[in-house]
Amino acid sequence: MIARLICWMMAMAMTVLTPVAMAEDGYDLWLRYARVDGAAAARIAAHASVITAPGDSATMQIIRDELQRGVTGMTGTAPMIADSMRPGALWLATPETAPALPLPLEGLGQEGYAIRSIRVEGKPVTLIAANSDSGLLHGAFHWLRLAQSDAALDAIDIRSAPRIGLRLLNHWDNLDGTVERGYSGSSIWDWWRLPDWKGPRYSDYARANASIGINGTVLNNVNAKSDSLTAPYIAKAAALADVFRPYGIKVYLSVKWTAPMELDGLKTADPLDPTVAAWWKAKADEIYAAIPDFGGFLVKANSEGQPGPQDYKRTHADGANMLAAAVKPHGGIVMWRAFVYAHDNPDDRAKQAYADFKPLDGQFADNVIVQVKNGAIDFQPREPFHPLFGAMPKTPLMMEFQITKEYLGQSTHLTYLGPLFEETLKSDTFAKGKGSTVAKVIDGSLDWHRLTGIAGVANIGTDRDWSGSIFNQADWYAFGRMAWNPDLTADAVAREWAALTFTPDKAVVEPVVAMMMGSREAAVDYMTPLGLAHVMDTGHHYGPGPWVSELARPEWNPVYYHKADATGIGFDRTRRSGSNAIAQYAAPLAKRFANPRTTPERDLLWFHHLPWDYRLASGETLWDGMVQRYDRGVAYVAGMRATWDELRPMIDAERFAQTQTFLSIQQKEAQWWRDASIAYFQSIAKRPLPDGAAPPPETLEAYKMRKFPYAPGNP
Repeated sequence: MIARLICWMMAMAMTVLTPVAMAEDGYDLWLRYARVDGAAAARIAAHASVITAPGDSATMQIIRDELQRGVTGMTGTAPMIADSMRPGALWLATPETAPALPLPLEGLGQEGYAIRSIRVEGKPVTLIAANSDSGLLHGAFHWLRLAQSDAALDAIDIRSAPRIGLRLLNHWDNLDGTVERGYSGSSIWDWWRLPDWKGPRYSDYARANASIGINGTVLNNVNAKSDSLTAPYIAKAAALADVFRPYGIKVYLSVKWTAPMELDGLKTADPLDPTVAAWWKAKADEIYAAIPDFGGFLVKANSEGQPGPQDYKRTHADGANMLAAAVKPHGGIVMWRAFVYAHDNPDDRAKQAYADFKPLDGQFADNVIVQVKNGAIDFQPREPFHPLFGAMPKTPLMMEFQITKEYLGQSTHLTYLGPLFEETLKSDTFAKGKGSTVAKVIDGSLDWHRLTGIAGVANIGTDRDWSGSIFNQADWYAFGRMAWNPDLTADAVAREWAALTFTPDKAVVEPVVAMMMGSREAAVDYMTPLGLAHVMDTGHHYGPGPWVSELARPEWNPVYYHKADATGIGFDRTRRSGSNAIAQYAAPLAKRFANPRTTPERDLLWFHHLPWDYRLASGETLWDGMVQRYDRGVAYVAGMRATWDELRPMIDAERFAQTQTFLSIQQKEAQWWRDASIAYFQSIAKRPLPDGAAPPPETLEAYKMRKFPYAPGNP
């Protein structure tokens, strides 16, 4: 028995020592550091045979480990770690470790960096310089991105600093491990085992975020539980903060407005009550004692049934400022969400955030930033930019994008969000004349704000590929890269991601990027063409439901938004006959949106109720144009499937098969969206289908009967 046990132990030891080829399951994201060919390996090794990175901080050790991991993975040879300068060295330095740096660092702040090919004592060296180790970490990831992308490494001259200060992920993760609007498994936060067990996935998460410039994470759902503020959960958050800190990432918490009442029995949550303010000050002191660099609070109040200061006839500014006073001594901030709509059902839900917040401009404390969704409804496939951007010059505003695709196919549809981000960021508010883009609002340059931010509702879960599919990773990547630099184009970011995720080979990158760049527009076509919005089925938001009309509150129902009737379709937001929501935009835009002929056709039915026979710019009737767009969206997905099939020889089997299957699902569901929508709207419009358009294969009643009680991501 003992001899057999010894043999078994020896066999296991050999198994551990023998390298095992791991499948490409997506876990490594865009940090694969895949082995490159001989010539490429030689080029990389020539510029990173030696790593000179003095310093003993935890961040510096991470930098050295990451560079060794990357260079070794790509070349097969580990670089030497050395204190002295040698030819081909990758030299990382701050003013502290090298007081006479040959690079100017002004304007880079604590997170920016410079990379330059230089000569030191006649030796060719690549210098990565920054004002802090955090900046060096970002610079190291940039250099590794260049190396992975087969970029030239012998004449680098780069300066990069983030345009936006707060670049955060918002996790809608619940304490029971579920994720609201999550489509990639359970929450990665193992609250049950924290604070004692800090699994390796936490550092992998921080590493991935640091590689794209994300510097903060809100750990819990905006629909928060008060338990998140109890001592046991503060300790759990502190454990995560300890893991994230060396990566330059702070933790934040969402809070429930009535926590003082629920946790300690206060009789009120009135923000002007001194006992309430004292409770929050004590709670902030408790949190900062455990997490000295705690970022602050995110608040959802007086929205979707959540309590808030308006319950006590106080304003959002009253509530935000009370919390801001509690965290200000510690350097903390409050992010107050502007996603609000009330139970009294005004004439247009799209107007409510503006109506609530515009009058409060200039009344918020200087450590409060108002977090505004990209559009006025709720992360729709397409919305015009939110009218609050440009309308509150005295108040810092931060963007809230949704990375998890609640309305864009959830986990299985390939709908790259880079174009959505770019479209919003480059939208012109005209707040101070032409060129007053949304990006300039949120980076502070339009109104000279120092507190700036952007948030993305995370699509991360326990799935091995982190985000439910390989291509969903591109949305996380694009958010981080465009948060760092909102001037980046979606196309450029897609090219980076494709090269890092698959291969720099143009035979792969070009078709993959072509698929990605038209994919979101295709989804708009087969879901919400010509400015339609909020036509999904109720609750789970999975699939079409333009017929839904029986929900308790009018603005919960799709019929409220499309207003299709025998005369036409669309929501009239003009001054002449509608809700006058156009008045919330600057005058040049309001004038443009007032006329359907000058309104961009992509937003036509958002702003106008038009006859079914209204003529589009193409000469088609509105009805025929809608059907044509539904068909165009479905056809695009079929084209993506064909393109992907051609890439089979160049993509690893596991990731190819998953994407192939998901594209098949997407095509079936795009067809379902098309058929069900046309069946419903044709029953209202009473128009024949245009020539060549196939009739829906099922009856309208059959589409209405489809139910999905166990769809993922439900609140």
